Amino acid sequence: MEYHSQRRTCLPAPCPNTSNISLWNILRNNIGKDLSKVAMPVELNEPLNTLQRLCEELEYSELLDKAARTHNLFERMVYVAAFAISAYASTYYRAGSKPFNPVLGETYECIREDKGFQFFAEQVSHHPPISACHAESDNFVFWQDIRWKNKFWGKSMEIVPIGTTHVILPAFSDHYEWNKVTSCIHNILSGQRWIEHYGEIIIKNLNDHTCHCKLTFIKAKYWNHNVHEIEGSVLDKNGKIVHRLFGKWHESIYCGTPSSPTCIWRANPMPKDYEKWYGFTQFALELNELDPVTRSMLPPTDSRFRPDQRLLEEGNIEGAEEQKQRIEQLQRDRRKVLEENNIEHQPRFFRKSADDSWVSNGTYLEMRKNLGFSKLDHSVLW
Repeated sequence: MEYHSQRRTCLPAPCPNTSNISLWNILRNNIGKDLSKVAMPVELNEPLNTLQRLCEELEYSELLDKAARTHNLFERMVYVAAFAISAYASTYYRAGSKPFNPVLGETYECIREDKGFQFFAEQVSHHPPISACHAESDNFVFWQDIRWKNKFWGKSMEIVPIGTTHVILPAFSDHYEWNKVTSCIHNILSGQRWIEHYGEIIIKNLNDHTCHCKLTFIKAKYWNHNVHEIEGSVLDKNGKIVHRLFGKWHESIYCGTPSSPTCIWRANPMPKDYEKWYGFTQFALELNELDPVTRSMLPPTDSRFRPDQRLLEEGNIEGAEEQKQRIEQLQRDRRKVLEENNIEHQPRFFRKSADDSWVSNGTYLEMRKNLGFSKLDHSVLW
């Protein structure tokens, strides 16, 4: 694994001013509909895509490393729960823009020697859009496949994720799984957009039913100023509470009681001038970075080679819009060829498991090790 210590702390160009874009004109005919098929101008995007967003859920992977060193299974569940919550932290300043939709067959990898994990992802389906990812380290294996349903309700947009997150801790033969909660972007037609997450996450250990965890992301109420709050419990098999969790998903999570709390997780500080850089965390700023060493190891389908996303990052809005339309047309053309020949697209690095979820087929990291991507035939995605 290689990791480059001198990482960038800003983007090549600040995010564009989108105050002149009338979202109402784009969205007014789509109230109550799924927005995934509605074309949006590129300025409303951030220069990252959904595959990279999935990688952001590993920013606090050290919580899984701690879990892997914790012998008490109830305490272990506390760290796994904190990890599940931490996946939402990076969204707090990101209500203003949306990630690019990956095209079918697009991939992304993130090898972090400093954090000890290797991550890769692939867009495995276009209709419905499904993104699959897998990460592994000495301490854990993490995977999920996810698709989103977006609904526009006039003043807000609701994002409902469908899919399950899995974590295995080999040291204890634990296999945890959990669902995601609903996200909502409020004031979508005004400049003061804000995001909240609400609903319940249930974390189970499929290999040991001694304990489970319930986490509630509390929905904001207009008469209450407390927003972004979390409450949770780790329970034994009889339903008795062993640990209580509380805090805010964008700040910190505590275990214990309000009078004697122990901080389990705290969000990293935001980079300088983060408002200029789409509200990205330091981890997010690094995701689309492309250095010569990494470039030579990547398959040509990696998101970092995607020209519309790169041009947006560089501040070339006109060029980004042109490339986005060209890439979307290429995808339509490829789909037409497949349909005419009655061929179904076969993902390269993931396979469907017995329960219909997408799991790694074990080839990506092997190929990377042997510089094998250059020997493969790749579709021209862009």
